[in-house]
Amino acid sequence: MKPATDLDTAINALHAGGVIACPTEAVWGLSCDPDNDEALTRLMRMKERDPAKGVILVAASIQQFQPWLNQLPLALHAPLASSWPGPNTWLVPDNGRSHALVRGAHQRVALRVTDHPLMKALCEAFGGPLVSTSANRAGEPPAMSSDEIVSIFGQEVAAIVVGELGGNPRPSTIRDLATGQVLRS
Repeated sequence: MKPATDLDTAINALHAGGVIACPTEAVWGLSCDPDNDEALTRLMRMKERDPAKGVILVAASIQQFQPWLNQLPLALHAPLASSWPGPNTWLVPDNGRSHALVRGAHQRVALRVTDHPLMKALCEAFGGPLVSTSANRAGEPPAMSSDEIVSIFGQEVAAIVVGELGGNPRPSTIRDLATGQVLRS
């Protein structure tokens, strides 16, 4: 594993089914193709994560989420549009588009339009949303630097995207779109 100094290396790793590490708004994260069985299975194994929990998808724009939103009542689009891009993750009813490991044991999928320039560039270059989950083993604190990524995951990551954290003091707020209930503040 070598740090990626350009997006092409990371994008090639993603298309090949790899899991990459990259800075996000608040912590270092792990990303992969949300439609690739091998990549999602690898990610869950790396994190030692219960597959029933699911993971968050991030996109560069609300347009990249249209396949996930195409059956959503128009009235429910307003909270999404008014809070994105930014540190707001919404649990949206799954319309059948989400991979089982993305959704987990839930009937909803977690979506966020990122305002982190590097994550946005990754999603744009990839051509769609990516999984974004904290870079840590289950129950451990998330990595805060590329050195910690190497220490925790070593050769398990296909690439480390060099960049800076976004400066948010904590991970995104998670809300249920149907009820407005805050599940993580």
